[in-house]
Amino acid sequence: MAQLLTIIPCLNEAATMERLITYLLGERARCAMRIVVSDGGSTDGTVEIVQRLAAVHPCVTYLPNPKRIQSAAVNAAVALYGQDADYLLRIDAHADYPPGFCRDLVDEAVLTGADSVVVAMRTVAPSGFAAAVAAAQNSPLGNGGSAHRSRPGDGQFVDHGHHALMRVAAFRTVGGYDESFSHNEDAELDMRLRKAGFRLWLTGKTSLDYHPRGTVGGLFRQYRNYGRGRARTLLKHRARPRLRQLLPVAIAPCLVLAPLGGLLPLLLWALLCMGYGLLLAMRARRPLIVLSGPAAMVMHAAWSLGFWQALMEHQR
Repeated sequence: MAQLLTIIPCLNEAATMERLITYLLGERARCAMRIVVSDGGSTDGTVEIVQRLAAVHPCVTYLPNPKRIQSAAVNAAVALYGQDADYLLRIDAHADYPPGFCRDLVDEAVLTGADSVVVAMRTVAPSGFAAAVAAAQNSPLGNGGSAHRSRPGDGQFVDHGHHALMRVAAFRTVGGYDESFSHNEDAELDMRLRKAGFRLWLTGKTSLDYHPRGTVGGLFRQYRNYGRGRARTLLKHRARPRLRQLLPVAIAPCLVLAPLGGLLPLLLWALLCMGYGLLLAMRARRPLIVLSGPAAMVMHAAWSLGFWQALMEHQR
């Protein structure tokens, strides 16, 4: 049986941590695994929850992460506990996972020979602004048609996807995550994996449900960091952005030039977003979903701002 090193990078996740660890303990009936919670300094009771469960279940380990970022959390866990593991499994504390998730990923890795099995993700939220954010993120308006945000069918080899299962040997060969990246570290690692000849498989056998930010400020900060990370990845690897990334890049310059008379592009962008939000609301028969249009505008503007900030920092 394959040995899994299951890693949960976290910071202040008391609301979901016990439920998540309990779920993984149930998955151990299908997969042999050590569960490592790498915590970046939680103050909300997360540490106490993990330590209480670790005292009862020897397979659960609490690992402090003084660097606080996810890339460092995974690297430290692999360095300390990856010697006897065949695969590392990265688990998101903001997500829900279906029964058999771990076993399905291992089966896919064996069947396809892939070195990394990535998954599709669907954003879910029951109500409030978060529901509008979820609708935007699940649509081409918010995700640009990226493969791991759409239905993968029976599965396909891809350039990038939401990280789940990875061979420890492949991870170590390319040096793990780049700890100078606080965001987009997964896409940056995928570039190095592909350059080294490793293959990534987007499975259609299983997926996860992700819970989005529920405030405008939280959403803005998240997507600004995404934009910064993407720009740094492209600069590091001297790669070109794709078309679906070029369109949001133009938003920040248009906002800056708007006082000089460049209002038409912004008006067309706003009409597109608002109109698409209305269409999503009509399809869902939920008036609140009309806010997915403004939510998408926040995402686009923040991503673009972060992208240009990273470019200007690089020039300096």
